[in-house]
Amino acid sequence: MNNRVLGVSALVFAALITAFGYDLEPPFSYEPVGPKAFPLLLAFIIALCGLRLILKGGGEVAPNPSGATARIVVMVGVLAGYAWLFQWLGFIVATALMAICVGRLFGASWKQAVMGGVGMGIGLFLLFDLALDVVLPHGILGEWL
Repeated sequence: MNNRVLGVSALVFAALITAFGYDLEPPFSYEPVGPKAFPLLLAFIIALCGLRLILKGGGEVAPNPSGATARIVVMVGVLAGYAWLFQWLGFIVATALMAICVGRLFGASWKQAVMGGVGMGIGLFLLFDLALDVVLPHGILGEWL
């Protein structure tokens, strides 16, 4: 794959994000910007990066090293599981488990992965819940939070 192919893929991805994100409307207005701002901003940034890659060109790369494709497939499965279990387990537990799995995929020891995952789950929950006032699912920890 070269930069131009990746750039075109990024533009297609940005167009899909724009198409799905443009129609996001909350049932009631609770903030001035609304829920569509984040996906549209993300699509804009991805599109800019895609255009940069198309204009730059070149960048031939070697094929994936041995085992990388399997790790990518596992990563997609971990993210799908995260999305599927997010409501039931809650933000802290689901994020911690996802981060532990990702840490192990990237070569972290069990100790590093668990410490990072638990720290990320709790830290991001506190950031979103207390500092940014974003409502997140409590899941199985509901009675303790």
